[in-house]
Amino acid sequence: MKILLEIQVLRSPWIIQTFYRLFHQCRKTFAPLNLTDYEAIGRCEQEVPEYFNFASDVLDKWSQIEKERKEPSNPALWWINGKGGERKWSFEELGFESRKVANVLSGPCGLQRGDRIIVILPRIPEWWLLNTACMRTGVVFIPGTTQLTAKDICYRLLASKAKCIVTIDALAPVVDSVASQCQFLKTKLIVSESRRAEWLNFSDLLKAAPAVHNCVKTRSQDPMTIYFTSGTTGFPKMVEHSYGSFGLGFFICGRYWMNLTPSDVVWSMSDTGWIKAAIGNVFGPWFQGTCAFVHAMPQFDPKVILNTLCRYPVTTLCSAPTVYRMLVQHDLTRYTFKTLKHCLSGGEPVNPEVMEQWKNQTGLNIYEGYGQTEIIIDEKGSVLPPGEEGDIAIKIDAKRPFTFFTRYVDDPVKTASTIRGNFYITGDRGSMDEDGYIWFMGRSDDVIISSGYRIGPFEVESALIEHPAVVESAVVSSPDPIRGEVVKAFVVLSPSFTTQDRKKLACELQDHVKKVTAPYKYPRKIEFVEQLPKTITGKIRRSELRNKEFKKSQLCGP
Repeated sequence: MKILLEIQVLRSPWIIQTFYRLFHQCRKTFAPLNLTDYEAIGRCEQEVPEYFNFASDVLDKWSQIEKERKEPSNPALWWINGKGGERKWSFEELGFESRKVANVLSGPCGLQRGDRIIVILPRIPEWWLLNTACMRTGVVFIPGTTQLTAKDICYRLLASKAKCIVTIDALAPVVDSVASQCQFLKTKLIVSESRRAEWLNFSDLLKAAPAVHNCVKTRSQDPMTIYFTSGTTGFPKMVEHSYGSFGLGFFICGRYWMNLTPSDVVWSMSDTGWIKAAIGNVFGPWFQGTCAFVHAMPQFDPKVILNTLCRYPVTTLCSAPTVYRMLVQHDLTRYTFKTLKHCLSGGEPVNPEVMEQWKNQTGLNIYEGYGQTEIIIDEKGSVLPPGEEGDIAIKIDAKRPFTFFTRYVDDPVKTASTIRGNFYITGDRGSMDEDGYIWFMGRSDDVIISSGYRIGPFEVESALIEHPAVVESAVVSSPDPIRGEVVKAFVVLSPSFTTQDRKKLACELQDHVKKVTAPYKYPRKIEFVEQLPKTITGKIRRSELRNKEFKKSQLCGP
């Protein structure tokens, strides 16, 4: 994949063409917040302020602008469930509701500034309220996907020392099954119309909560959110972001890559457990006064997506490459999108043929996001000449750029490993051509990115080894025309299982993994082998297996 970013300058052909047009149009037409300082900060041309809070410094300012406007404006949040249910909140209404939630957190939930809360919710408005309320109270927000299992949830509660967890009816019993093992957990909050023993009810508390709340004064470097991210070895790591890196860091992204103004309506389809939900549904749009459109859509359905684009005034679509791959399987010329004009993708490369099909049928380009300013270096930190493969890295000065994540929580060794000399190591491999463009080649570790989900091989291998049929396994990525990559497991069987029907056994192992860990991690492909390739020290050579998979796909063709 050719990355449209040149060395040490955040720019691309499409950014250059739209920069001045967007800048002047936005200022003349909307006269929004005084965003000049925020833009200068985002470009590292101005110092990061000592204090910053996205709720008070941005959302409340848009609320004030709404009051001063005479003409109607887009809502801040527009949520539908596809069954007739709908909610629209202006920035003023969002502020009102989130202040009440802030009082719920600091009152009945007993949370104080710096405490951690795990929020496992689907795409429902309460997720946005809790996100904003955490900013107002200084409580550290830790999102999680609803596909997490009891084991996943227990690990996250123990590792994060979260004092509160918020979830829905379907996951409450799962939380209860592990709660006794989590000594730091003090409060369980359920978003439900029904009551549950030993759980506080979100709706009841929200109705009774006062609407007056003073937002805490947070420093830019104060921790704001933590994400659990999969890695090559071990269980997911905790990646911490601050009010500066998250709240301020996505200004440029929303303004120029997402191309947003206050008149736009952006539909970012990311799961609420992933960082792209924060980029596309919170900071990217709301910094620009843009409406965040949300469809609950519990199950992915291409026809629902296409019909929604025809019915609602969505101007900007942001989704993983998998969505576009599935959408182009339909005759898009039969659909007339209401107002769609800008399409985005990120997390993994979009296949060139998918881009071409989408362009031919809709007339729209897909703009990929790769949020780094890169250079290519070798293992010693030396810059490589054009054409040579190396690590994609970011040159940094003595002070770490504020947009970077703060640290891996409780893991100083892992945090230190991201720096090599004067470079931050992105974890990606690539090469640079003579014109200064970066050609992305893949991850330098073994993390699998499937349909936008990051999956660590260790987690899947740990689940497989719990089955009596498995002696050992190696999990790698395997090319897939729809998902980009899928999880493939090479499995060495126990002697007592070698005579069993392989097809049935593969299905049994898949079902086993779905039960032990989050279902999206299960191996869609399983190959039984007599032994795994290993180094002299006994380490499994996953790269060898992965390379064979990709070579096989190239020989077989699409």
